[in-house]
Parts: sequence; C-alpha cells; structure tokens
Amino acid sequence: MSKVHGEDGNFHQTDANGNKHIIVDPITRIEGHLRIEAVIDKDNTIIDAWSSSTMFRGIETIVKNRDPRDVGLMTMRICGVCTGTHYQRSIEAVEDAFNITIPKNARIVRNLIQGSLQVHDHFVHFYHLHALDFVDIISATTADPKATAKEAVKWAKVAGTTPYMSGATEFKNIQDRIIKFAKEGRLGIFGNGYWGNKGYKLTPEQNLIGVAHYLQGLDVQRRMSKMHALFGGKSPHPQSIVVGGVTCVQDIQNPARIALFQELLRETTDFVKRAYMPDIYMAGTAYAAEATDASQSFHGTKHKGTLGKGIGGSGGGLLSYMSYGDFRLDDTGFYNSALFLPSGLVLDGDITQVHELNEDKITEDVTHSWFEGTGAPEHPYVGTTIPEYTGLDKRDDGYAYLKTDGKYSWIKSPLYDGRKVEVGPLARMVVGYVKGDETITKYVGNFLKQSGLPITVLFSTVGRTAARAIETEMIADAMQDWAAELASNAAHGDLSTWTEFDFDEVSKDCRGRGMAEAPRGSLGHWIVIKNGLVENFQAVVPSTWNAGPRGPNGEIGAYEASLIGTKVANPEEPLEIIRTVHSFDPCIACAVHVMDTNGKELAVYKVDPTCAF
Repeated sequence: MSKVHGEDGNFHQTDANGNKHIIVDPITRIEGHLRIEAVIDKDNTIIDAWSSSTMFRGIETIVKNRDPRDVGLMTMRICGVCTGTHYQRSIEAVEDAFNITIPKNARIVRNLIQGSLQVHDHFVHFYHLHALDFVDIISATTADPKATAKEAVKWAKVAGTTPYMSGATEFKNIQDRIIKFAKEGRLGIFGNGYWGNKGYKLTPEQNLIGVAHYLQGLDVQRRMSKMHALFGGKSPHPQSIVVGGVTCVQDIQNPARIALFQELLRETTDFVKRAYMPDIYMAGTAYAAEATDASQSFHGTKHKGTLGKGIGGSGGGLLSYMSYGDFRLDDTGFYNSALFLPSGLVLDGDITQVHELNEDKITEDVTHSWFEGTGAPEHPYVGTTIPEYTGLDKRDDGYAYLKTDGKYSWIKSPLYDGRKVEVGPLARMVVGYVKGDETITKYVGNFLKQSGLPITVLFSTVGRTAARAIETEMIADAMQDWAAELASNAAHGDLSTWTEFDFDEVSKDCRGRGMAEAPRGSLGHWIVIKNGLVENFQAVVPSTWNAGPRGPNGEIGAYEASLIGTKVANPEEPLEIIRTVHSFDPCIACAVHVMDTNGKELAVYKVDPTCAF
C-alpha cells in the first residue's frame, strides 16, 4: 500500500491548532508516480491538499522535427496502459491538419479499438486497482460461503440479472485459498493492505464476493485484451491506425475474425453485467452514507448550485465537468459528427444547462509547475515544455515537503476559460445526462432506479466509481452494434479502409488537433506542421486536468478539491485518501526525472530531440 511519511504517529509540521501535515508518497495501484500532501484537523477532516507528480514527461520535445505521420507511434509511448488512445489522438490531429476524412470502415474499426480499450481499462481499474479500497480481503476469511451465495443472488437481482458466481462451494474454495495464504504469511501483493480499517464498510460475505470477482477478473481481462489486439494488431501499443485510415484490411474481409471479436465481446459483456454491475450496486449501497454526506464535500454547505446547499458528498470535488465527446457515429468529419459520448460542460453543480465546448478557451498554466513560464496561460498550439525544477522544501525533520506557494509538480495546470474542471467517466455521464442524451439518460436512470439512490450520490468518490461501471456497460452494449455494422459493410462489398492524400502538398504549413475521450477523461493532442515536419506538439491528458496543481490565481485542482472535506478514520492508514484519488484512475505518464520518497533527486536524464527514436 501507499507509504505515509510519519506513519509512526509523529505527523510532521503539527501546528498550534493541532492540524497535522501528512505525506502519502507514492500513491500505489496507479500508472506513474503521484504524491499527495494533506492537512488534517483535530476531527480527522482534510482541510487542505496538494497533488504532485514526481515524474517528467518529455514526449512533446521528442516529437519535434519528426515526420508527422510517425508521431502516433511515439506518443503512444506516453503510457503503457492507455496506449491506443494517444496513438489515435495524434493520428487524428495530423488528419485534421491535412483535412482528411477517413472511410466508414476505418471509423468503425477505430471505435472498436477504442471501445475495447475503454472497457478493458475500466474493468481492470475497478477490480485490480480500485476494488481493494472497498473490499477487505482479510474480512472475507470470516464469511459464511452459503450466506455469500445468497448475497450474490441478492445484488445480481438488483442489477436485473443472475450472479456470475453463485455456488457456496465455489466461494468456499476461494475462501480456503485466502485463509491458507494468510496463515502462511504469503499474502504477497495483498500483504500491506489496511485490512481491518474502520473505513471499510462491506460485510464479510460482500468482501468474499469482491475477492472472488477480483480473481475471476484476471482471466476475463485477457479476453478483453484479445479484442483490442484483433483489430489493433497487438495490445498494448496497437499498430493498425495510420494517417488516412487503418491497415487491418484482411481482418475486415475475414468474417471469422469479426465473429471472434463478437464472441469475446459477448463473454466480456456477460461478466460486466453479472459481476461488475452487481458489485457496484453492492458497494454503492454500502458507502451511500458518505457519498451523500455534504459535510464531507469540498463545497460543503456553502455551495449555491441548483441542487441546493451541500451538493455532493465525500470526494465530490469541483462539481464542474467537461467532456470533449467521443465515438463518432457518422462520416461528416472530425468535429461535425454525431457522437456516442456527447461534448460539453456542466459548471458549478448546475444541472439545468450544458455549456457548449469552445476549444479556444483551453489553456495551460505553469505557475505551480516545474516548467519555465510566468506569463499568461497558453493555448496548446503555442504551448512550450521547458523544465524548470525548483526542488522541494527540505526540513530538519528529515523529510522534503512541496513548496506549495511556488512550483510543486511536473504536471501543468490546465484551465477552461480560466477555471478548473474535472474530466473522466463521471464528467461524461453528468454532461450526457444533463444534455438529455437518450443512451446515457437510460443507463444512468436505470442505475439510480435499481439502486434506489438519489442523483446526488454521483457527486462523490462512490459516484465517480459507479459512473465508470455504467459507462463500461453502455459501451460494451454499443460495440455489438458497431461490430455488426462492420460485418454488414464487408458482406456488401465495402472494404475501403484508407483515404489517399498527397503528403508533400498537405504538409507544407498546417495545424490540427485530435480531441476525444480517453478512459480517464478528455484527451487532446495539438500539432503544428511546417515543411513536412513537426514544429510544435502539445498533449493535454486527462490526468493533467484532474491531477494538476493550483492555477495562476489559486484555482484548486480536481484531486485536491476532492480530498478537502473528507473524513479519515485513521490518519496513519489514509484509506479514504487512497480511495478518492483512485476513483479518478490516475495515469501519471512516462518520466525521465525521478525522485525518491524523501524528495532526494536520484537521476536527471536529458533527452536530445534529434537522437534516433
């Protein structure tokens, strides 16, 4: 589990009012290196928080002076988890610059590749990165397997289905394995958990269900990865998307390949509906009290949104949401198409209106980031990435603290029209629901109806986790239709996969953007091309929006806001901090600058953008 500096109880920098300053570093079960510092008052409530990435990403510098057709292959190396989505955004940015419209089959294949990634990523995040923030493994050893089987039936019924596992013998076998490992002291990756923490709310039987699905999910996620590789060529780092379309012509022509994709999708969807969704109903109900406790919200009772005072519960955060939209449903061009996931913004908890997205209002600020620049926030087209590391505040107690009044993170601070917004599955579901999108309204409405929970439950850590599951089911269902459409096109002789273009002509002087939704939220790649080479490139990724530090006027980031107001049962085991941060599914991408947990600089690597990639 994540390390807490001062875990012996000697919390550093305790002030005259008894407030404790704690450091949680590194946050584990995420992609990348993330540090959280928080101030906790006498009542164990977080009253301030700071989010910092201790990794530097220099891909923007590496791709300069390269052939723009190769950029996607480089930028997908930003991350080993959400590889395909960076790949696709860079390709789309170049296509936008070249004014290329891809064929229908290419659009569908890209949707299937992206959908496979989205479903796989959400699934793995919940079961193998986030579930143990809700599920107490050791508690499961005391469960009654027969009662567990009945509990599984109960929650599957709430979800309108039958349980994926319902046999008492099956649950007993899994329980016996856990007991054996626990007695022998061989819990492995589960050995350092905060088991027994009062922040856990599930019963022993519910915990056993969660553990069982965790283990079963290890096999199911392999099938999801196969789906991604069928049209992508491999997973991770697919290879089949190119400027102008896709290269998987033989796969489209082969009915057996499409049929295999559909079969893997059916198996995946079965687990999503019969295990994932029931588990979300179960966890949502168990944690509903804190999810609707306005006193634990960043806005608290001072909030003046249309839902009244106190909208949102523990982990609610900013209550301002943004979605670029994704999954194009027609071929009218990149930014004219109907979208399966709509675009827009919901601001300040006002669920009576959606603001249309104006990409010109997107900027990045580096006031509190380890980069050069002290002027006004910059639009990504003209943005720069020049490191300026100013270090940490090393004190007599042996620890190094963030310089929160100055620069304290390798992540920039994105702003929309000068304000901070949250991105991700919750943002997409809120924007779509408020916008009246038929599909999202149906799935979100069904979740609220079946669970009996109010809509305000969504504005919380639990709601953020539930939104990811709702979206998973929704995309999995839609992919069946997309795969059928691809099969029908091929059967009727439509095998087009690429749009021809004259590179020398279109690449003289142009710029473009690729803006869509990665699993973790709004992802944008902006590229400027001159004389056939990349002149400038900037990527503003979802975790930049969510994990970014304060803005130029003290605007608080999404992670930071979500932690303020949260009550921590045991500050020496900050389960609630881990749970809330994990609900965003952090992805703090690739680094060349690393520090240890005490703030000591281990190594600095200078990347020469002219070297061979």
